[in-house]
Amino acid sequence: MNRTLLATAIACGLAWTNASALAATAYVSNEKDDTISVIDLDTLERVETLEVGQRPRGLTLSHDNKLLYICASDSDTVQVMDLATRGIIKQLPSGADPEQFALHPNNKWLYISNEDDALVTVVDVDNEQVLAQIDVGVEPEGMAVSPDGKWAINTSETTNMLHWIDTTNNTLIDNTLVDQRPRHVEFSRDSKTLWASSEIGGTVSIVDVDQRKIIKTIDFEIKGVHRDKVQPVGIRLTADGKYAFVALGPANHIAVVDAKTFEVLDYLLVGRRVWHMAFTPDESRLLATNGVSGDVSVIDVNALKVVKSIKVGRYPWGVVVAP
Repeated sequence: MNRTLLATAIACGLAWTNASALAATAYVSNEKDDTISVIDLDTLERVETLEVGQRPRGLTLSHDNKLLYICASDSDTVQVMDLATRGIIKQLPSGADPEQFALHPNNKWLYISNEDDALVTVVDVDNEQVLAQIDVGVEPEGMAVSPDGKWAINTSETTNMLHWIDTTNNTLIDNTLVDQRPRHVEFSRDSKTLWASSEIGGTVSIVDVDQRKIIKTIDFEIKGVHRDKVQPVGIRLTADGKYAFVALGPANHIAVVDAKTFEVLDYLLVGRRVWHMAFTPDESRLLATNGVSGDVSVIDVNALKVVKSIKVGRYPWGVVVAP
């Protein structure tokens, strides 16, 4: 081999090695197995299974992507995993039955919904201390913190409300009534709008954050699927403000919504009982957890097409992607 070919071969090899080393990784909570499935997003294969606390559901990453926070619901704790070693390094005082949570932009305050106690618990993740416990509605579930850090929003499934928490003093200042059984909330990147799914109501409410009022309600209708099965849960918005993706639960579809006009553009068939979703770092792919079929659907965002299904554990629920 001449020097030019050798140099090219070495460069290609190094490029492949660096790309592999930098490939993103997905972490999926399997609530029936008490495990986390690890997926290599370069190969789109499950590469490891990690044992964690009982009934893991909500997952979130520290803003530096070094730590994975895990709602171990039946263990009544939030576990913290060091992603360098993939070992649990501490347990946070989460309150009873943590379901979902959201990390403040300061990377320190974790807002946790406690379904059994009708509370939101705020924990300082650095000193592992509870900063506040805030009374909310019955069966709190969804949590989101606005990108500007001003608001923490909780959904109560039985009270059918969004609860507005001022993060400067951790006090509840307002409530917004939405359709039945709100499950998930998601802020736009500019913190101006909030998307809230209502599972039994079968709708998504778009809320103006400044006014704390609903400006649009989106309904879904899938040919051949009974309306009772259309149960919106997880929501993800693209950074460019183009699309919103809504997981429709036992309808086994994800709705693609124009995030500017709020028009439903398409429905993508995925696995059984789709729960939550996460983008790859470049947002070229979207991963969706399918609880009953025990797999993760991979969606090509540009083509709006499901390209692969990856088998994981029993009843996958939450998913995050670390670059």
